[in-house]
Amino acid sequence: MVESGSEQPSTRELILTEAIRCFAEHGYDGTSLNDIAAGVGIRRPSLLHHFPSKETLYSECFEHLLSDWIQRLASAIGSPHTGQQKMELVIGAGFDLFLGNPDYVRLMRREALDGGGRLGIDLVAVLRPMFDRAVAFFRREMDAGTFRRQDPEHLLLTGYGAVLSYFSDAPFLEGLLDADPLSPDRILRARDHITEFFAAALKP
Repeated sequence: MVESGSEQPSTRELILTEAIRCFAEHGYDGTSLNDIAAGVGIRRPSLLHHFPSKETLYSECFEHLLSDWIQRLASAIGSPHTGQQKMELVIGAGFDLFLGNPDYVRLMRREALDGGGRLGIDLVAVLRPMFDRAVAFFRREMDAGTFRRQDPEHLLLTGYGAVLSYFSDAPFLEGLLDADPLSPDRILRARDHITEFFAAALKP
């Protein structure tokens, strides 16, 4: 969600918030600028005053997502902690981001499935530095004997999939669990489980 502190959100921010919701729910092809304008309560020309095309609006939605994600990951990865403490920070950063921005999860999954061809930015190129830093961290810890030796790249992919799919598949999981997977209790249990799973897998 696009926020503006305690101030009333601007029209541009309202457009971005509604666009993220529409793109997440209906996909790029299933969303029109008229849909977004109607959701905000403005006319299409007013929307085009802020965003000249659907492609521009879609790219900016992702820029908000990526800037938030990169900031959280950079803070976790760049922390002075080592070993399991840093691992827990990275997992926690993903949980906090996706819990607070459920539409981002679906938007990310849709873009990944579509191959990223509609973005004006290279999604892989933007995220690759964070991925490489995380891989380097695990390699250092494994070389130091802090973690058991594993394939660090696939380790990260497993963690990424576990966290992202938990949020993106929440409606399906609710049927399996007979409980709301996004309730505070279930979120805490999932977070603890994933953390403990990786701690066990990496225990030297």
